[in-house]
Amino acid sequence: MAKIADEVFDTMTAPREVPPFSERFPGFGLEDSYRIVNEIRRRREARGERVIGRKIGFTNPAAWAGYGISGPIWNYLYDATTIDLKSGSAFPLGAWPNVRMETEVALGLCETPDPSMEDIDLLHCIEWAALDFEICTSIFPDWRFKVSDAAATGVHVALLLGARYPIGETRKQWADALESFSVTLSEAAGAHATGGGVQVLGSPIKALGYLVRQLALYDGEPLHAGEVVTTGTLTQALPAVSSELWRASVKGAHFADIQVRLT
Repeated sequence: MAKIADEVFDTMTAPREVPPFSERFPGFGLEDSYRIVNEIRRRREARGERVIGRKIGFTNPAAWAGYGISGPIWNYLYDATTIDLKSGSAFPLGAWPNVRMETEVALGLCETPDPSMEDIDLLHCIEWAALDFEICTSIFPDWRFKVSDAAATGVHVALLLGARYPIGETRKQWADALESFSVTLSEAAGAHATGGGVQVLGSPIKALGYLVRQLALYDGEPLHAGEVVTTGTLTQALPAVSSELWRASVKGAHFADIQVRLT
């Protein structure tokens, strides 16, 4: 596992394509991946980065076959790669290979969720919701890999957060909206995809519940109040390159449009 951890950590500073670990290390599975995730956390914290939450990936079952995977993954979010969007925001892509854009819902926690909680209980653990972009990468050619490969790397470049909307006393309305709203992810030159809350395991709230149970299953650190959880792409992920202008627009939920230019 040390060789894989070394390679994951190295590709963070020198991005490049590599063959999937599952092809080179027979028996490499999801439990191994999460040991690597925690080792990468140790190394990132040692150089001064701070964990601020978790990300869930591949929450849309319709996409699993296309990526050659069999279920969702999770990984940590760090302060170094989580950014608040502002008017005129731009993000430098650098040398990351195989970049794709996603739009998601992020949730800010005010209480610690428990694996036994139903959706209605989970709502009381959420302080705010935000629309976001996740900029994703695959260091594996053609986005072909197994779920253990994806989990080990997180397929993550950055999280760009839109405005935070307090849930407060309107939790039931938010729960209904998050399950039924629609969203369009588009690039100024014409690329676009549509989707909505139902595509992330039924709703972002259900995706949060899935994450809480997965953390318990794989002996991961439980979520805590103050963490940010981004709940998986609401649409098909779209290929992206520098110089493009991306926008996400929502109908049926109280999210303003978000926009970013890639540089």
